[in-house]
Amino acid sequence: MKLLVAILGEVDYQESLNMQEKLLQLRQQNKVPDIMLLLQHPPTLTLGTRENRCNIITPEAELQRQGVKIFKINRGGDVTYHGPGQIVGYPIMNLNGYGKSVRGYIHNIEETFIQLLKAEYDITASREDRYHGVWVGDEKITAIGCAVKRWVTMHGFAFNVNTNLNHFKWINPCGITDKGVTSLQKILGQPQDIQKVNHQVVSHFSRVFHCEPEIINQQQLHQIIGGQANA
Repeated sequence: MKLLVAILGEVDYQESLNMQEKLLQLRQQNKVPDIMLLLQHPPTLTLGTRENRCNIITPEAELQRQGVKIFKINRGGDVTYHGPGQIVGYPIMNLNGYGKSVRGYIHNIEETFIQLLKAEYDITASREDRYHGVWVGDEKITAIGCAVKRWVTMHGFAFNVNTNLNHFKWINPCGITDKGVTSLQKILGQPQDIQKVNHQVVSHFSRVFHCEPEIINQQQLHQIIGGQANA
């Protein structure tokens, strides 16, 4: 199974959402192969379908003053933070080719980061019975929240690499108050090469999902979004 991958750098959240929605339609129509966007966002909060605005614990006026945008979206879960230094992945994949199981899909995303952390950094990570995501001890390093429409996925994961963890103090991440958050930088004691980690994500994601990755550039992505590609 082919998987196109676009590594984009920092992208405004609304722009990335527009790209996802267009790619979702194209994938549902089988006009494009499976594709994954890897990018970063400026400081942003997103609220999922189980939102509780009480979990935004900083006044919204103060967040706006700091330039933080808030979006209500259709993924599962509660409030999540995105920001620079965090690798956000948006797989647009037809689950008919991957066992047609949403639970299995989420399990495989978790497995991607469990394997990556162990193989690349000798960090032992795990799942948590009550919550989706990947954890190092009691601290979350990868958040997961997705939507599935006509068996095609959107939204995805957020992997803390060099993320400013102080920004998580703005919220109760995913509504969880009894656990913390962490990052590769925090665990390893120094910032990491984000491009190197991007390619590690591609490698381990492809291995877990048994797909063949093909890196595409921004121009190719725009051609795909314009409907100029075929599956």
